[in-house]
Amino acid sequence: MMKITQAGMLCLSWLCGVTLAQAADLPTQLGKSEGQVDIIAWPGYIERGQTDKNYDWVTAFEKQTGCQVNVKTAATSDEMVSLMAKGGYDLVTASGDASLRLIYGKRVQPINTALIPNWHNVDSRLSGGPWFNVDGKVYGTPYQWGPNVLMYNTKVFTTPPDSWAVVFEPQNLPDGKSNKGRVQAYDGPIYIADAALYLKSTRPELGIKDPYQLNETQYQAVLALLKQQHPLIHRYWHDTSVQMSDFKNEGVVASGAWPYQANGLEGEGQPIATVIPKEGVTGWADTTMLHADASHPNCAYRWMNWSLEPKVQGDVAAWFGSVPAVPDGCKASTLLGAKGCETNGFNQFAKIAFWKTPTAKCDSAGGGQCVPYSRWTQDYIAIMGGR
Repeated sequence: MMKITQAGMLCLSWLCGVTLAQAADLPTQLGKSEGQVDIIAWPGYIERGQTDKNYDWVTAFEKQTGCQVNVKTAATSDEMVSLMAKGGYDLVTASGDASLRLIYGKRVQPINTALIPNWHNVDSRLSGGPWFNVDGKVYGTPYQWGPNVLMYNTKVFTTPPDSWAVVFEPQNLPDGKSNKGRVQAYDGPIYIADAALYLKSTRPELGIKDPYQLNETQYQAVLALLKQQHPLIHRYWHDTSVQMSDFKNEGVVASGAWPYQANGLEGEGQPIATVIPKEGVTGWADTTMLHADASHPNCAYRWMNWSLEPKVQGDVAAWFGSVPAVPDGCKASTLLGAKGCETNGFNQFAKIAFWKTPTAKCDSAGGGQCVPYSRWTQDYIAIMGGR
């Protein structure tokens, strides 16, 4: 069996922001398949046709490689980080708010892209992403990406809202009713960046350059906005099915969301649409990352390569409402359709501030010192609790 090891670090904490000490020993060839691969993934990311027989990118892989795919779904990035810390998994489809934590926490290892023939298919806009490239090493293969759009009810907003103010500021909506109890926010500390992005535009005197790099003054202004928002919130969401139900049954009319929810609701005939507001949006670019102590690295490498097949990429995007990390996926999947990539945000890349883990050491304002993710976590829990 191929054994992949990882070198140590200069720093024991991902928060201190130092660089990795040495290059890990990378494999130079793959060995025999171990018979299985264990993956932590977002719901809907790895389908074998059980929900809809048209969406199956697992069965052919298993037949071709002899690697049985076992999937553990996770609802949040924090859950993914926790599961990877416990071990027993080979791969994780990590979003940018988790990937640096996994890298600096020594939970994942660099990969040899030469062992992934389909690497050349990757979108050049993603291949050098700072959320998975560290010190010249590549920690995984891009999987899917997308924007956190503003989803709204078209019966309430007959004209698309052009600002995130509808979810952050107390106001009457176009139907003459208050937005209190009719809007939602994401149940995750990374949502602090959404508020920071809004203030970057609406309060330029704060000098926010990067919504993930906030000095103390900027950070306190963002917390104040989120505390102001709290009385407006119907629910802090993380379960996509619950959010979809809230828009159908609970009177929710506006929220940040993924294209997945909007596509699903529109497919049901619901009065739903999305927009990218003038302040821009945050977004996610997910990376399939290899555990530092993966038990089945040969099958894991084979899955990473398979995941970059254009048709697989297009099928995943069609099911999830995301954008393929492989541009050829836009035309390789009949399920995605001719305009699927455009609908899901392919041309909006430059408008997206992609999730990344906030660290104490930063390049933004404040003398190179920013508020780290540990504080974001602590403070956002308090805000959701009304404190």
